[in-house]
Amino acid sequence: MTSKPLKVVSANDVVTATIALADVIAGKQALFISPPEVNGIKPEIAALPETVDDQVALIVESSGSTGVPKRIELKTNAVLASARLSLDALGGPGQWLLALPINYIAGLMVLVRSLLGETQPVVMNQAVGFTPEGFARTSSLMTGSRRYTSLVPTQLNRLAAAAGSDDFVLAQLRRFDAILVGGQAPSRATVELLRELGVNIVETYGMTETCGGCVYDGVPLPGVGVALMPDGRIAIGGPTIGVPGTSRFVTNDIGEITADERLRILGRADRVINSGGIKLALDAVEDWARTQPGILDAAAIAVNNPEYGDSFVCWVSNVPGSNDIINTDAAIASLGLAARTAFWANIEEIPALSNGKPDLQLLRENFIKFQNDVRERRERGEL
Repeated sequence: MTSKPLKVVSANDVVTATIALADVIAGKQALFISPPEVNGIKPEIAALPETVDDQVALIVESSGSTGVPKRIELKTNAVLASARLSLDALGGPGQWLLALPINYIAGLMVLVRSLLGETQPVVMNQAVGFTPEGFARTSSLMTGSRRYTSLVPTQLNRLAAAAGSDDFVLAQLRRFDAILVGGQAPSRATVELLRELGVNIVETYGMTETCGGCVYDGVPLPGVGVALMPDGRIAIGGPTIGVPGTSRFVTNDIGEITADERLRILGRADRVINSGGIKLALDAVEDWARTQPGILDAAAIAVNNPEYGDSFVCWVSNVPGSNDIINTDAAIASLGLAARTAFWANIEEIPALSNGKPDLQLLRENFIKFQNDVRERRERGEL
């Protein structure tokens, strides 16, 4: 077995990472992008190997909103196949706007696609946080004949909210030949609004193990195979499977094939509650909440109910200028009796991890703290 060196670069250093990726593509080395430095302090990094198997291009850290981070090795041929298939599906190489951290697969693939397309990416200053104004100003610097970017739903929500009143933001959004959105299901209302305004949104589905998005608007990229397991989980095969020694990756997502033969994501298998014998997917809860008047985003977690078993708490954030709350009767009517014990809470903004996914663990911890505070106040006779 032959091996090659593993180079480590901080996510802050996009230039060095891009140069290193060129050597990765050439087969000279593999690459691990560490989390960004904060105030000049490097993050602690658990032991990494000095060398990796010759077929490995990247080691990418993947962390869901509730799970423990894990490091995933990705094969060179799968990374390159993913980038090439993406560019073909979008209509050819173009200039990319980097708006996501490169220590996660979505941001890293923006750089890979740029290198393969021989184009210079335009990079947002992520140290100051994402704003629609910053996105629009950076977008205005793009000079490519074709323009692309990749976003997460939280960013898309903010852009949609701004586009309704800011002509400059809307004009810059319309200049993109495609805006990929992935990481989790986007708000249907947000996607529909932007499409009605003439913005080309492409909904992607994939994960680190598939080298990012491999299904665009419900249609697998050429050569990518999608099948449903007997329990409804989605299985993916084809050239973008990056894990060495793996030809098919079985996800933890439940899906269905629609009448027009598109893949529809129903939710995660581990995010289904059972309340009094009635099952309900928390992804469906969040999707429904986002369709309600004045609601911009939502995040739900499962909690225990002493009488019915499972229940849930769902936090919702409002569109600017709105103070609407969830109508609980409407929730029960749409989501079923499993929603009758639910607790709905308004929050200014859904907390997010550095990869843009909602920080469900933080929400859970805060809810437990809230419950404990209420319990202690009752014991003191304050409630």
